[in-house]
Amino acid sequence: MAITVKSPAASSAGSGRRSGGAAKRRYHGVPAGMTWVLPGFVMAVGVIYFCIGYTGYVSLLPWNWRPPKEEVVEGLGNFARAFSTPLFWECLKHTLIFFIAVYLVQTVMGIVFAAIMHSRVYCSVIFKILIFVPVVVAPAIMSPVHRRVFAVDGPLNWILAHLGFLHADPTGKNPAWNGWFQWVLDHIGLSSVSPNWIQPSTALWVVIGIQIWSSIGMAFILFFAAMGQIDPEVLEAARIDGAGNIRVLVSVIIPQLKPTIVSLAVLNAITALKLFDYPYLVTTGGPANASQFLGTYIYSEMFEKGGRFGYAASMSMLLLVLAIGVSIIMTVMSRERKPEEVKV
Repeated sequence: MAITVKSPAASSAGSGRRSGGAAKRRYHGVPAGMTWVLPGFVMAVGVIYFCIGYTGYVSLLPWNWRPPKEEVVEGLGNFARAFSTPLFWECLKHTLIFFIAVYLVQTVMGIVFAAIMHSRVYCSVIFKILIFVPVVVAPAIMSPVHRRVFAVDGPLNWILAHLGFLHADPTGKNPAWNGWFQWVLDHIGLSSVSPNWIQPSTALWVVIGIQIWSSIGMAFILFFAAMGQIDPEVLEAARIDGAGNIRVLVSVIIPQLKPTIVSLAVLNAITALKLFDYPYLVTTGGPANASQFLGTYIYSEMFEKGGRFGYAASMSMLLLVLAIGVSIIMTVMSRERKPEEVKV
């Protein structure tokens, strides 16, 4: 049997050719996975970031409805106008109230619903579906329903009247509100609240209530999934130590839900800043700008008030900066600080 032995030079030459070919393919060919990343990269850079940059450019121009033949850079005049407009600060105040109210109710009710669903509840699947259904319903579909619910002769006032809280004319044309509910409103200075719920004193709270109804299911899903990650042995140890259901929920479960609570806060902050659908479709930002948010204000300035594109673009950039800043601040504040090492 003949044995062929290759010389070291031949072996090194062959390996060099192979490595050189591999290196050539590695450096001159398409990197692995680029075909999968390229569509998302083009979409992000070519569409999203380009639009952001172009909006920033338009925010420096005095555009009104259509671009002039000769573009004149106005500078930061549009931004100065936004800061000097009372309605801009009113929109920010509405955003802050909306965020606080929705976030608090979502957190409390989401934790309560998740804790209940983790216990032994009959037909829990049906309850889960009922809680989550409003999340998947489009605002454009539900907005006409909400307008009808909060109308003068709508179902809400009808239910209050038949429960004895309000007494109104059956036709709804000339209601005489003299029930217990109206008596309470009169004595706390809110006599103008009913019968019309979409008015300056209550329009914002109507939007807040609708948002809570439509998004409570998302908070429930987040907290339900987070509770499922808690080690059952921790809960069992707490019960062995004599802790009841409320004590276990407050002292054991909620502290372990801190990452989810922070994530929900960031999501709600961004939602409040870019809110548009329900304020525009239900209250149209009114009446008297009582439910105006930055999104509806930008839309009205761009399409309903002479096409002030430059001014609307400047507020869009401010909205982007606010959203990024709030997200960064809340994320940094939520980081758990590591205890300092004790030097011996």
